[in-house]
This record gives sequence, structure tokens and C-alpha cells, in this order.
Amino acid sequence: MKLLISNAQVCDLRSPHHGKTCDVWINGELIENIQVSSSKDPSAAPKGYKYIDAKGQTLMPGLFDMRADFCDPGFEHKETLQSGAKTALSGGFTDVALLPSTEPVRDSKIGIEYVRNQSVQLPINLHAYGCLTQQRAGKELAELYDMTLAGAIGFTDGNRPIDNSSLLLRALLYNKIFNGLSLVYPNDVYLSENALMHEGKVSTSLGLKGIPSLSEELMVMRDLELLRYADGKLHFSTLSTKGAVDLVRKAKKQGLAVTADVAFANLCFTDEDLMDYDSNFKLMPPLRSKQDQKALWDGIQDGTLDCIVSNHQPQNKESKEVEFEYAHYGMITLQTILPVLLANKPANIETSAVIGALSFGPRGILGLPENKIEKGSIAQLCLFDPKLNWTFEFNHSKAENTPFLKNKIKGAITHVICKSQLHSH
Repeated sequence: MKLLISNAQVCDLRSPHHGKTCDVWINGELIENIQVSSSKDPSAAPKGYKYIDAKGQTLMPGLFDMRADFCDPGFEHKETLQSGAKTALSGGFTDVALLPSTEPVRDSKIGIEYVRNQSVQLPINLHAYGCLTQQRAGKELAELYDMTLAGAIGFTDGNRPIDNSSLLLRALLYNKIFNGLSLVYPNDVYLSENALMHEGKVSTSLGLKGIPSLSEELMVMRDLELLRYADGKLHFSTLSTKGAVDLVRKAKKQGLAVTADVAFANLCFTDEDLMDYDSNFKLMPPLRSKQDQKALWDGIQDGTLDCIVSNHQPQNKESKEVEFEYAHYGMITLQTILPVLLANKPANIETSAVIGALSFGPRGILGLPENKIEKGSIAQLCLFDPKLNWTFEFNHSKAENTPFLKNKIKGAITHVICKSQLHSH
């Protein structure tokens, strides 16, 4: 592939071209050259180069989602690797890290190899997490080192917390041997048992049992003390409360090797969006208060929260179109995440901070190579038109559990470059 992208505004805080309007030459899988756009007509590109005039569009690194569920194998009626990859690609993602909550669960090298082999045939790069514990049962550690050799990028039990303190401590100590990463979902299941949403004024008015912020914050406190004892590294998945953000901020200042992410939905919505009992907003972690939402955005701004994840969780209609009490948790998000985030971000949050949290933030956490927008780098890029209005009608996911279907959205991904291929939307 030979391509010239002209007049694009570069958005990459690590690039010397950040904030500049540039022409970018791509040859094969590499950025061949990049320079500030001039008044001279750049369409006179070298012979054989495809030309894109990206005036008014933003050129950014390909987005990286480090928490999605593609349900394959075992639940292909909800999503497959193929449909999930197509959905992610349309949202500007060139890389997605997949949770191991499949059937069978991904707790051995066979499951890791399955994802890696399938990824070769897909338009984006899929990365596999292995289970932290056998069968995600929270009783014994899984085959962490064997899965690392097979290509696992980290270990997590997904939305199942590690209740056993001794087990998590062993995982932190064992992972130090080969620089593995434990990712945990902090939730005290005894405090949140049978609860349906965030505990607060809204849950009281709706007559629904709530999940207290304490259920997350207690586990964060415990896990940070285990991390301090083990002197290892730990990642918190989908933090949702102000107290949890404050705890991680303090731990980072103390020098602990801790990172954390926040789910897209918790930045864009609050528990007030559940007033109509819309099951699309029944999520885990639950949508919290406006105070919590502000704290999460503040965490993005000051770097306490290292990245934003989609928390893409497909559900079939039968799991969502039921009474709220019986509806399953989850929302599909990959196709709409960037424009919705930018539409909902506070005025003090820079667009570059959001894009950074969706691109190089995850790569840094997972220890993967950077993809800066500079000469010689791998060309994994996407173009975003912030003014383009569109209606979310072409849903590439097999699931429909989203509040955005048929809605008008401002801002759209127009092109994605990945694996030496140009994809137009």
C-alpha cells in the first residue's frame, strides 16, 4: 500500500508533529515521510500513491482497547472474533485486548494460541488475556508462565474479583519472575450481592438495591496493601468511584507500580440515566453519581487513570429485553466510543488527553511498542472528522445492547490504516 494523507491535523502528544497540519506518506506498513502541509497542491504525489485530502480531519494513532469481550468461543450468538474485529475497526481501533470469559475459559496456552492464530486473518490486531485463576474460579492460579510464552499480554478473571487475598499475593509475586501483569476488578461481592445499580438517591427513588462505593474502595485498599507487600505491579480495571481514584492517586505518589483504567460509560453517563429503567445502562461497574463522574474525568486529566477502555460487552436481545431486575449487564461500545467521549468530555479536558488514553495509554500499561506519528514508525492510524454528522444505523456487532442505535452522532472515523491496508468508512 502506498498512500499520501494530506492536510491532516496530527493529534499525538508524543509526536514532534502534534498539533500541526501535515502531509503523511505511507509505504507498506511504515510512515515513509511526514512534513508540514504547504500551500502547494500535494495531490501531485509520487506515482502509484493513493491520495486522501484530510482537510478538517484529525490524524491520530490507531486506538487500542484493553478491555473487550468478543464471546468467542462459546457465545458466538453474541459476538465472534470476526464481528468484533469489524466493529472495532469501524470505531477506529487497530488493537483490542480480549477478556478470557469464554467457554471454555482461556486459562491455558491453547486458548491464547487460538486468538493469536485467528488474529492473523483479521483486519486488526487481537491480543489475548489469560485467566488469572483456573476456570476463573478464584481458587488456584492458572498456568501463567505457559500462557506468557504463548503470547498472553496479561492475566485477569474479567468481571470476577479475586476474593482470596493469599491467591492475589501469590499472583503478584509469581508474575515478578517473568514481568507478568495482573489485572483485577475491585468489587466486594458480599457488599454488592443481588444489587442492581449504584447505591444513592436514584436507587432509593427507584426502589432498587444499590452497590455501595465501599464495595469497590475496600478492595482497592486491600489490593494496594498487597501490592506494597509484594513490591510487584498491578492494574485496576474499570474504576468507577471518587474514593478509588483518590486511593490510586495517593499510591502512585508513594511510588507503587499501579495503573488503572476507566470504562467509557462511566465517563459519559451517571446513575440518573437509569431513571427510565433502560437496561442498556445496566452495567458493571454500575454508573455512579455525578461527583464520581467528575472525579473520573479529573483522573484522566492528571494521569491517575492511565487509559479509557470500551468495556464492550455484547448481550443477545433475550438477555436485555426483560424486566430490569433480570437483564444482564453490559453495553456494546466500540463503534461509537470516540465521538461520544468527545461530545461528553468537560471543557477543561483536552481532546489530546482523550485520544492518548485510548491509544498510547494502553500500550504503556501492557508493555507493547509505541506507534508514534513520525517517520519510520509503523503505520497504524485513523482519521477522524469531528464535524461529520451520521446516524448509527449500520451496526457491525451481532448484539444491539446500546442506547445509540438509530441516533444521530457528531464526529466519525473516516479511515483506518492497519496491517498495510486502508479501510474507508
